[in-house]
Amino acid sequence: MQRSFTLLYTSLLGICLGSGSSFPSNINIGGLFPNVSHEYEVFRFALSHHQDIPKLVPQVDMVIMGNSFSMTYAFCSQFSKGVYAIIGLYDRKTVNMLMSFCGALHVCFVTPSFPIETANQFVIQLRPELQDALVGVIEHYGWKKFVYMYSSDSGLSVLQKVLDTAAEKNWLVTSVNVESMTGASFLKVFQDLDKWKEGQIIIDCETERLTGILKEIVEQGKNAKSYHYILANLGFLDIDLTDLRKGGANITGFQLVNNSEPSVSRVVQQWMEFDNKDSKMPKTGLKYMGALTYDGVKVMSEAFQYLRKQRIDISRRGNAGECLANPPAPWGQGIDIQRALQQVRIDGLTGHIQFNEKGRRTNYTVSVMELAPSGPKKVGYWNEDEKYVTTASLMKANDTPGVTNRTYIVTTILESPYVMLKKNHEQLIGNDKYEGYIVELAAEIAKHVGYQYKLKIVSDGKYGARDPETKLWNGMVGELVYEKADLAVAPLTITLVREEVIDFSKPFMSLGISIMIKKPTKSKPGVFSFLDPLAYEIWMCIVFAYIGVSVVLFLVSRFSPYEWHAEDYEEGAEPQTPTQAAASNGVQPSQTPTQQNANQQSPEQTNEFGIFNSLWFSLGAFMQQGCDISPRSLSGRIVGGVWWFFTLIIISSYTANLAAFLTVERMVSPIESAEDLAKQTEIAYGTLDAGSTKEFFRRSKIAVFEKMWSYMKSADPSVFVKTTDEGVMRVRKSKGKYAYLLESTMNEYIEQRKPCDTMKVGGNLDSKGYGIATPKRSPLRNPVNLAVLKLNEQGLLDKLKNKWWYDKGECGSGGGDSKDKTSALSLSNVAGVFYILIGGLGLAMLVALVEFCYKSRTESRRMKQSINDAMHCSTLTRMSGNGSGGENGRILTHDFPKTVQTLPCMSHTASMGLGASGM
Repeated sequence: MQRSFTLLYTSLLGICLGSGSSFPSNINIGGLFPNVSHEYEVFRFALSHHQDIPKLVPQVDMVIMGNSFSMTYAFCSQFSKGVYAIIGLYDRKTVNMLMSFCGALHVCFVTPSFPIETANQFVIQLRPELQDALVGVIEHYGWKKFVYMYSSDSGLSVLQKVLDTAAEKNWLVTSVNVESMTGASFLKVFQDLDKWKEGQIIIDCETERLTGILKEIVEQGKNAKSYHYILANLGFLDIDLTDLRKGGANITGFQLVNNSEPSVSRVVQQWMEFDNKDSKMPKTGLKYMGALTYDGVKVMSEAFQYLRKQRIDISRRGNAGECLANPPAPWGQGIDIQRALQQVRIDGLTGHIQFNEKGRRTNYTVSVMELAPSGPKKVGYWNEDEKYVTTASLMKANDTPGVTNRTYIVTTILESPYVMLKKNHEQLIGNDKYEGYIVELAAEIAKHVGYQYKLKIVSDGKYGARDPETKLWNGMVGELVYEKADLAVAPLTITLVREEVIDFSKPFMSLGISIMIKKPTKSKPGVFSFLDPLAYEIWMCIVFAYIGVSVVLFLVSRFSPYEWHAEDYEEGAEPQTPTQAAASNGVQPSQTPTQQNANQQSPEQTNEFGIFNSLWFSLGAFMQQGCDISPRSLSGRIVGGVWWFFTLIIISSYTANLAAFLTVERMVSPIESAEDLAKQTEIAYGTLDAGSTKEFFRRSKIAVFEKMWSYMKSADPSVFVKTTDEGVMRVRKSKGKYAYLLESTMNEYIEQRKPCDTMKVGGNLDSKGYGIATPKRSPLRNPVNLAVLKLNEQGLLDKLKNKWWYDKGECGSGGGDSKDKTSALSLSNVAGVFYILIGGLGLAMLVALVEFCYKSRTESRRMKQSINDAMHCSTLTRMSGNGSGGENGRILTHDFPKTVQTLPCMSHTASMGLGASGM
């Protein structure tokens, strides 16, 4: 009996002890996830795949990321519920708090969040460190200068590694924190990058932030071929790179999940088929953070299965549920769970999973990806043993096949006189359909470089600009950026924004912005254009000088005794009787005999330079005809000498300019420069609505151009035009009230085209050039550049321009030139001279008639005859030539006063006419 009791007691004790040390069949694990997160959905999916004993039972709390209070409350709640381990996420603001709780309470925290430098062994970090792989890729590409954009959440540790390596290898690294940047801040950053010529950029951010940055890059148009981005993120395939690929940017990244593995593909397919009715998120592909979460659940499952097999007691006993106890009471069994988690060796969705003694991933492999035109492709991988290994044969610049091995596509644009269709182009094929400056230039370059080519007209008819909405390049630039053409030979202006995405040769043509106006109507010389060689002020001064000289000559002749001389009888004249002499001298016959004897003994003193003779002398000298009298005194000769010198210079200057003013048809231009345009508002002016000319005025800091831009952008109606043809037509129809600003080469060409009614005024406002464009790193760049330089040195470029601009001009030789042209004199040029001649003759006849009438009336009174008899008698006398001939052909009569009879300032012809008229 006693023995049976002893056996029963022993059996019951063994059962009790065995049950006390048995491993629990359900393991409570905690979960800390943001509300509505991809990681939480994958966590639930992973639990449904791991139903083995012991079964993982979730205790999930939704937390607010970045809120330490929320995270602390959730963690303590999890710990009080007796969870064995916790899986979840942290961020920069909550990571230190979690590290502190895990270390103090010995609770393991499994996380797919960014890895951190910590000595806390209770944190199991599922995500591999990326800094060594990133440095390997940088070294592979040979970068010596680049920009490192990072987020303060995860980028600091990687940045530190990069900076340490940069110090060793003399790299130049510019770091930019993009944690809280706005759109305006990004714009400023990229403007600075353009200034620094930075095109190699590393972006180290979490996926959500990275997506926003890539969107900004596309909006700023920095997704061109000239940029190379390395995305320091392990989910290269999780990012939408469609817009970046359209721009042609070089994109390199890292991929942790190998979707080509059958086991991975199978899980991904199951995930897509997983029906989660409680999910609040739309179904998406399995991202790398979700894959890490899936692997975290698998690691926990493996660890607890190992503990169960080893029969390790992990039960929660004692007062271990108070996380805020002071001092904290660590959980004794926590160290066993931590060791079990670190010892897990499995292959998961993210490759081989293994941890070191610090809880970090080790012995892992990361794929290196590039964005090809066809999509993402694997170009290599990195691991701790082999470092970076290339798996794709990347073509280098010096490995490019020769340029003669293929036919190149040359994009161009239909624009006269650069590229034009021949009249019979429908009967021709290939390059023979076209003619023009660019067609011949492309042929010469191909001949010098030695390649075959095919001309292709750009499909959208544009030169190339970046669309402000889609941020994509159009026109010829777009065809080069997106590799639809190999070369662009066209009037393509070399600009900064274009140079960022394509390469240009040396300029084959220099030009600048110029002003086009309607050619003013030529002003023909007027009737009195012979007065134009001297200004109005000069003519007035000449008149006053003429009067002044005549008066001075009169005065000095009166004061100088040498101008007075005794009156002698004219040679060949009969002596006068005393009565006649007295009558002729105005002495009345009633003079006394004493007075008459005095007059006969003292000859009369005369002075030839009366006021009228002085005027006549000055006029004769000015007309360079001379006069029969001349000054006798020194003072009078001085006056005559300076007047002759004056008239010599004036007449010579007048004659020198007279021919030009009579034979030149002048065009009076209302505008001569940009300053003239800016000073007035009567003549409107504008540019092409979208082009480099408009951008020049928009960005110019020169005061004149700023003033012009201010006017143009506020003008109503708009002064901008959509096409060059529209601008030219507006100039022609504006009647001189619109000026068009365009490139000088096109301005000069249009000036040579019919109807020849436009002209270029002023100089160029800037200086730029046309270049031949190639894609970035094209093998044609250097050969084409050398060919352009050679053609320029040979003078062929100038020869081609003269051929297509001037030799084929439609306005005649120099027809479009704004210079004045000379022509033969016509009647209209000198009509004024004839008018003056006819007027002078008429005036002389009128004066002669007045004199005749006056003298006839005087004679009728003296002779006491009727005026008709006196006029008849005077006519018969003068017509019969009755009169005495005097010196120099003077006609001396006894009926006229002596002062009239002896007018000396008459040439022979003039005196004959005067005698005939009765004077």
